Amino acid sequence: MSGDPALDLAATVGYRRTEPVDLLKGPADLERWVNACDGLPAEVAADLASFDAAVTLREAVYRLALARTRGDPFDPADVEVVNTTANGPALALELVDGGMRITGGIRAALAHVARGGITVLAAAPTPSAVSQSAAAPAPSSPPADSSSSNATPPAAPIKECARPDCTRLYLDRSRGARRTWCGMSECGNRVKAAAYRARRRAAG
Repeated sequence: MSGDPALDLAATVGYRRTEPVDLLKGPADLERWVNACDGLPAEVAADLASFDAAVTLREAVYRLALARTRGDPFDPADVEVVNTTANGPALALELVDGGMRITGGIRAALAHVARGGITVLAAAPTPSAVSQSAAAPAPSSPPADSSSSNATPPAAPIKECARPDCTRLYLDRSRGARRTWCGMSECGNRVKAAAYRARRRAAG
């Protein structure tokens, strides 16, 4: 839903500004999260130390991503957490009959998440850059030296869900970066339904 494992990790705490709901209460929850996350090993063993490391990474990623949505500078302490975690061991990839097998311990899984987070955080444009890009008219034809095979897609901006109580951050890869909700079923439809009921009440 968030478009990146690091942002998905940050989203394991919901409703941060009202009544926080933490989905990671211990090592077993972390193991289940890793198991459910695409691109991570199917089975890992987490202990209290690795659980604490995951929570520390999660909060650092959340604060950095939120800073990016606001155009604020990064906190050096949070940057250090992400960089240190990213320097951990790498996951192992193996070609098997069924496709690909990903193996590695919990530290390698967290390092993989942190490295992906670095890529996203470093590339995400600031809000002012997103606004300028959205306001700019689309070119009538591509430049002469561009091609669909080698053109680099623009970096996706990080946004916060527009539902007032929701604090999920996500990558907006929609055309023109016009996505508003983290997801229609969870937030978009609820906001629209609430607005409809409010209009009905106002109309008598």
